[in-house]
Amino acid sequence: MSKRDLKKYLKELNKEQLEEQLIDLYEKFSDVKVYYDFVFNPKEEKLSQEAKLKITNEYFPIKGKRPKLRRSTAQKIIKHFLSLGVDAFVVADLMLHNIEVAQKYSAKREMRYSSFYKSILNSFEQVVKYSIENGLISEYKKRIFDIKDKAFEQKWENKNEFENVLDIFD
Repeated sequence: MSKRDLKKYLKELNKEQLEEQLIDLYEKFSDVKVYYDFVFNPKEEKLSQEAKLKITNEYFPIKGKRPKLRRSTAQKIIKHFLSLGVDAFVVADLMLHNIEVAQKYSAKREMRYSSFYKSILNSFEQVVKYSIENGLISEYKKRIFDIKDKAFEQKWENKNEFENVLDIFD
């Protein structure tokens, strides 16, 4: 069904029928429930803290297990925040937190996988572009440059590429 067909169908429904369909969607699909729960009670600070804890737990588990190091966990959370329409400041902060935690972990343990460095570089590029697009550079410039500096301090194999990403500022 196209968007046009959907609009046409919805115009044919009365208010009660629309309400009934929305309630059915709310009950049947967890994504719809999550969306409406967020829209009517957007506890962004609480969501942000829970997300940061999940990301940190990937590298520094609370329970004595080995770290899982799944960078995809953070990417899923960030994508979810973007789909909900969470404030850009919160999303950028979460993106930076993800990279900072990964760097804190790599400072303690040398990473042997080039995929780790490539993934963190991609995340870095994403947060720089996102910050520029949303006018947040002045807010997060120091953290962004600190990440680049840590890549050099830790002698990451792709450290020069972090600097190349920052050429956007010139």
